[in-house]
Amino acid sequence: MTDLSNPSWIGMTGLRYVERDAHRHWLLSPARSLFDFFQYTAFNTKGGFSTLADDGQHNPPEPGHVGALRQVHDISRMVHCFSVAHLLGLPGADRNVDHGMDFIWDRHRDAKNGGYFWGVDDEKATHPNKLAYGHAFVILAASSAKVVGHPDADRLMSDILEVLDKRFWDKSVGATKEEFAADWSDISDYRGQNSNMHLTEALMAAYEATGDRQLLSMAESIASLIINRHAREQGWRVAEHFRGDWSVDLDYAGDPMFRPKGTTPGHALEWSRLLVQLWELGGRTHDWMLEAAKGLFIKTVETGWNNKVGGFYYTLTWEDLPDRDLYWWPCAEGVCAAAVLGAVDDDPRFEEWYRRIWGFVNNYFIDRRPGTGGWIPELDEQLRPVNRVFIGRPDLYHAVQSCLIPLLPSSGSITRGLLGDGAKSILQA
Repeated sequence: MTDLSNPSWIGMTGLRYVERDAHRHWLLSPARSLFDFFQYTAFNTKGGFSTLADDGQHNPPEPGHVGALRQVHDISRMVHCFSVAHLLGLPGADRNVDHGMDFIWDRHRDAKNGGYFWGVDDEKATHPNKLAYGHAFVILAASSAKVVGHPDADRLMSDILEVLDKRFWDKSVGATKEEFAADWSDISDYRGQNSNMHLTEALMAAYEATGDRQLLSMAESIASLIINRHAREQGWRVAEHFRGDWSVDLDYAGDPMFRPKGTTPGHALEWSRLLVQLWELGGRTHDWMLEAAKGLFIKTVETGWNNKVGGFYYTLTWEDLPDRDLYWWPCAEGVCAAAVLGAVDDDPRFEEWYRRIWGFVNNYFIDRRPGTGGWIPELDEQLRPVNRVFIGRPDLYHAVQSCLIPLLPSSGSITRGLLGDGAKSILQA
């Protein structure tokens, strides 16, 4: 019987997919569908953006909240994504950038103590803690807004980088601390990979937007700690959780969405993509980054792919045993990693996996059922949609980037790639 999750004949025949005009046009189709689905329906007239149900309706407020709960990483991601949409020339995207920028500054920013609340509703800060993960995405939002020329971008950039320097950045190790209460008192000595990974992404974007080389150096420092030291020591497994002294905590089991137990294949794939960009931005001087990007990718496709039905497992044990369902975003990151690695290395495995992952996404995650939109976030091992962690349509960011990153140079972010002639040449292989 043919193994439908790993067809043996989809390898390197003919041009790479990204070199084919039809494929490049195809990539814009799901990207446009995602922007259309989120641009109008997620807009919350009381500020920011709401999370969406399968049919595009706003999810109902959680108990105890006045109106929809808005989390700062969600709002910041929307600012980033609609800055990208604006660069693509999609009419009306600028309204969403304005809407998100206003909400970050007026509602998420703590005007008294500084920093940015994790969660707010229509009236108050309901989750007032200050988390490095959320602040990383505020940097990304400010960077993307600056690229498109938003008038409030410099104000937000100046403020968030000051908060990063004074509150989060630990110069002794070259990485970020994790979490504080609203008044900046300590919550725990936990240190996390996830926040540092997204801070790496954000610092690269901020470097591109400002030209400040120190920001790139900070990104390189994080990558050196998380990947060149710890992931290398763990055989190209990315450790997620650390103690205050940055020793790996193998037994940590926290929140299933942001701090799951074990390893997370999608994060290894995300790092693979980010390391190629970091290697390029640094002038291709740190060769360990390209070595690590390849090592992470190969290790992850060997251990994280479901060889029975396809797709990437959400988490693995430290013995590489699968522990959870199949999520959309690891596939999105796998597409991006395979694309950028294939752009700098002619190893045919990268093209083979690019085709395989996109095939699975197109067949199972892109929701084409009547009355729905976006991508299905979770599948069980029978490839049936489930909602065990994510409800409705939680994300534009991962999905739309997977459609656009393959179309652009591997040497920078999406916003940098779309500047100048980037949008004009996006359909030209």
